[in-house]
Amino acid sequence: MTTLAPTPAGDRHSQADDVTADRADCQADSAGGLTFDIGDPGTPGPAHLVLRRRDSGHPAEEVRLPLTPAADGRLRAALPSSVRLAEGRWDVHVQHAGEESHRLAPGVNDLRSLVDRVPDGTGEQIAVRIPYATKHGNLTVRSWLRSPHAEAGEILISEASIDIRGRVYGTPLTPDAYAEAVSRTEPHRVQRSRVTVDGADFTVILHYGLLADAGPGRWNLWLRPAGESGPRVRIARLLDDVPDKKAIFTYPFVRSETRHGTVETGPYYTLDNDLSVHVRAAGPGKDS
Repeated sequence: MTTLAPTPAGDRHSQADDVTADRADCQADSAGGLTFDIGDPGTPGPAHLVLRRRDSGHPAEEVRLPLTPAADGRLRAALPSSVRLAEGRWDVHVQHAGEESHRLAPGVNDLRSLVDRVPDGTGEQIAVRIPYATKHGNLTVRSWLRSPHAEAGEILISEASIDIRGRVYGTPLTPDAYAEAVSRTEPHRVQRSRVTVDGADFTVILHYGLLADAGPGRWNLWLRPAGESGPRVRIARLLDDVPDKKAIFTYPFVRSETRHGTVETGPYYTLDNDLSVHVRAAGPGKDS
């Protein structure tokens, strides 16, 4: 999905969401950097673009970027991929000399370089930053930092299983690799699934019966690229231009009969774009 204009996205509410008249155009690069352009009001003294992390519990957690003159009476700030931006949502403000900072609204977001992005694999972390419009019309940047990272790709739904294809970054895949479905409410409940390995690519074959028989609940999906001796990596979909995938990427549920009654099982993306599976009680008004 290519974004060339602001489009409201699902968002966790922030009391700091106040619609403003000032807009920032944003361009992303394939390495994870962002460039912001705003109009120059001609205010004397230095100006800064300020990113403040939402709900971090640390009011001082912010990144200040100098705004410098660019072409056509614009001011420009650069957020290179080398500047660490902790995982979370960062509200974008502007602050001119001697003035209070205020929120910026999105202008044109050019995110074409994020579509089908393939990291070069040389960095220690996968850094993802996606600017988007909040439901209140303000500019926010969603940031992820993952090391290593298991990127979910195509998901195939059959009557017997969910087959998840993906690629691992930052750690090798070995013949000992397997996947884990971990109960959201009871983390000691873990179901293992077989993984097929092809270089850095993997396919997880997750049979419904393993989860449906446990009854209604939610299961987080993890990859163990080197088996028990290696890292535990959350399976997620981050390498594109969609900041909130929960409402965009939807999959059918498969109905089955269990000792808990009739249930429906299907994959979904969480608010953090991590991949999970939902087992729910089947009802007459629900799609299967």
